[in-house]
Amino acid sequence: MNADSIVFAPHLPWIALYAACALAVLLIVLAIWRGLAGWWLRALAAVALLVALANPSLQQEERNPLSDIVLVVVDESSSQALSDRADQTEAALGRVLAQIAAMPNTEARVAVVGDGEGDEGTRAMAALSEALAEEPRARVAGAILISDGRVHDMERTPDLPAPLHLLMTGHSTDWDRRLVIQNAPAFGILGEEVNLTLMIEDQGDVPSGAGAGATVPLSIAIDGEEPRTYDVPVGEELSLPVTLSHGGKNVIQFITPAAEGELTDRNNAAVVQINGVRDRLRVLLVSGEPHPGERTWRNLLKSDSSVDLVHFTILRPPEKQDGVPVSELSLIAFPTRELFIEKIDEFDLIIFDRYKRRGILPTLYLDNIRDYVERGGAVLVAAGPDFASADSIYRSPLGDIMPASPSARVLEDGYLPEVTELGEKHPVTEGLEALYPSEEEGVPGWGRWFRLVDLIPTPGENGGQVVMSGLEDRPLLVLQRHGEGRVALMASDHAWLWSRGFEGGGPQLELLRRLAHWMMKEPDLEEESLTAEAVGQEMTITRRTLGDAPSEVEVIGPDGSVYVVPLEEVSPGLYQGVFEGPDLGLYRLAEGDKTAVVALGPSAPKEFEQTIATGEVVQVAVDARRGGVVALEEGTPGIREVREGRVASGRGWVGITPRGAYVTADVTVIPLVNPLLFLVLAALLTLGAWLIEGRRGAKGA
Repeated sequence: MNADSIVFAPHLPWIALYAACALAVLLIVLAIWRGLAGWWLRALAAVALLVALANPSLQQEERNPLSDIVLVVVDESSSQALSDRADQTEAALGRVLAQIAAMPNTEARVAVVGDGEGDEGTRAMAALSEALAEEPRARVAGAILISDGRVHDMERTPDLPAPLHLLMTGHSTDWDRRLVIQNAPAFGILGEEVNLTLMIEDQGDVPSGAGAGATVPLSIAIDGEEPRTYDVPVGEELSLPVTLSHGGKNVIQFITPAAEGELTDRNNAAVVQINGVRDRLRVLLVSGEPHPGERTWRNLLKSDSSVDLVHFTILRPPEKQDGVPVSELSLIAFPTRELFIEKIDEFDLIIFDRYKRRGILPTLYLDNIRDYVERGGAVLVAAGPDFASADSIYRSPLGDIMPASPSARVLEDGYLPEVTELGEKHPVTEGLEALYPSEEEGVPGWGRWFRLVDLIPTPGENGGQVVMSGLEDRPLLVLQRHGEGRVALMASDHAWLWSRGFEGGGPQLELLRRLAHWMMKEPDLEEESLTAEAVGQEMTITRRTLGDAPSEVEVIGPDGSVYVVPLEEVSPGLYQGVFEGPDLGLYRLAEGDKTAVVALGPSAPKEFEQTIATGEVVQVAVDARRGGVVALEEGTPGIREVREGRVASGRGWVGITPRGAYVTADVTVIPLVNPLLFLVLAALLTLGAWLIEGRRGAKGA
C-alpha cells in the first residue's frame, strides 16, 4: 500500500515564514491602494519567494498494513467455578476466538486472571492494563471481558482507545445465602459481655420459602467446642452478646447450613477472633510476718499496672500480749470475713507468704479457700520454716490441695536452684537457665539460696509437678492443678537473694512473673496446648506438651480436605510445624485430645462475599467506552466492525473499531521546487513590475 503527501522543510523557522507572508500581503495591499500597475507581478514574485522559502516536497510512503488486536480477558477466579460458569466461559471463549479469527486483518490476545494475592479478589482490570501495555494502542480495536462481573479493582480501569464489553456468565435464576459479620470487636474484657452484630442474607432469585421472614438454624462454636444451634430470621440484623471465658485468642465460628439450590456454602460460615484481656488482675498477698522476701513479692505485683494488689502483713499476732491498750494501736484490723467469705471469688490469685496458723483464719475460712481453688481459683504458698512446723498451713484444710507435704525438716545450707527435666518443658521454668548462662556446662549461672523446706511430693494423680529442685535434688517448686483451680508451692523464702544481686543474682522477676501468670491461667503459659499463628496463607502450628513427643497434627481444611503436618522439636516440650493452606477459610487442628481452630484470611474470601453475577460493577466503565453487557445464558453475541465513535453494542452483537494501523516500509521524498530557480523567477517578476510601472510613469509625464 502506497500513500503520497506534500511535506515542507522550510529554510526559515515557521514563525519567520508566517511573518514574511504577512509582510508580503501588506505590501501588495499597499501597491493596490497606490494604483501601481505592476501589483500583480509583485504578488507573483512574493509567492515565488515564499514557495522557495517553504521548500515543499512530495513524500511517497510504502506502507504495510497491521492487523487489529482484540484483547480478551478470561476470568478464572474462584467465583467462576460456581455452577456451570466454567463451562459457559470455555464455550464463549471458543466462539469469540473463532469469530475474531474469521474477521479479516484481526487477531486476538487472551489474558487469564485468577484469584488475587491474599484476599484481593478478581483483578481483571489489572490484567487488562497489563495486556494493553504489551500492545501498540493504535492497533487495539476492542476489549472483551468474560466474567461473572464480580471485579474488585475497577479503580484500575485503563484508558482504552476502543470499546469494552462484558460477556457475563451465570444465570438469572441463581441465588445464594451468606452470613455477614457486620461488627465485631478485636478485644474483649473477660467476664464482660461484648456484642457482635451479624446478619443472614439471601441474594439473587430467592425461591419461595426462603428470603426475608424465613428462619434458618445458626450454629455457634467457641474455640472448636461442640456448637450450639439456634433458629434465627433471615434478613434481620442480629445482636449477639458473648462473654469471653479465657484470655488470649477466642475463636468464634458461626455456621448456617447450606440451602438447596444455593450457589455455594463457602459464605455460610464466618469466623471472629477476639482477644480476651483481663480488666484488672486482683491479687491478695498475705504475709505471715515481716521478712526480706516480702518486698520481692510486693515489688513484683506492684510493678504490673494491670494488677490490683491487696497486701496484709501480720505484724501483731493474737498471741502477742504486751499490755498495750487497743485504743493506742494504729494497726489496721485484718478484714478476714470480708476477704475470705464475701469477696474471695473476686480475687484471681491468693498468695500466702511465710504464713502459719495463728488463729487469725478460722478453719471455716480455710475451708472456703480450698473450695475457692476447686471452683477455679489459685493459691500460691511461698514457704518458710513455718511450713515445716506444727503450725503449718499444711495441717489445715488447705493440706487437701497441697501438691507436697513437709517432712518437718528445714535445710539451712547453700545450693543452686536447678530446673528439673520436667521443668525444662514447663512454660513457667523453660529457658530460665538461658537468661543466666554459665561458663560451666550444665550449671546455671545464678546465685545460691540458703534455705529449703524438705518436701515429700504427694503420690498418685493428685501429686504435683516438680519443675525446680534444690539441695540434693529435693523439690523446690511444685505445681499442681486441683479441681478447676491451680496450686503452687515454693519450698524456700530466699528468692529475694536473686533480687538483691547476691552472687550475680538470678531471674527471680521472670520466674515469679511466669508463676503468677500461670496460676491466673494465662493462655501463653499453658503446659498442654495446641495453637496456630497465621501469616497470609502460611500457618505455624505449635504443640506444647509435658508428655511424649507428638509426631504430627491433623489439619482439616474449609472444604473438608484432611492434611497431616509433621512436627519437629524446637526446644524441650515445644514442637512446631509449618503448613501452607491451599485455600482461605477456617482450618481445624487436632493432635491427641487437643484441638484448635485458625482462620487463614476471612472465613469467606472476597470471591465468595458476593456471588450473584452482575454487570453493575463494570457498567460505568463499559458505558464510557460505548460497549455493552451481554448475558451468556442468552447465547454468545456476534462480533461486528463499527466506525469509531459509534455505539458498539446491540441486541445479539458487540462491536470492535478497526484501527487501520500500518508500518512504513520505505519513504521517498522528491523536491517540488528548485529554490534558486524560484529566487531568479521572483527577481524577474519584480523587475517586470518595475519596468511596467516606470513606462506608465514616463507616459504620464
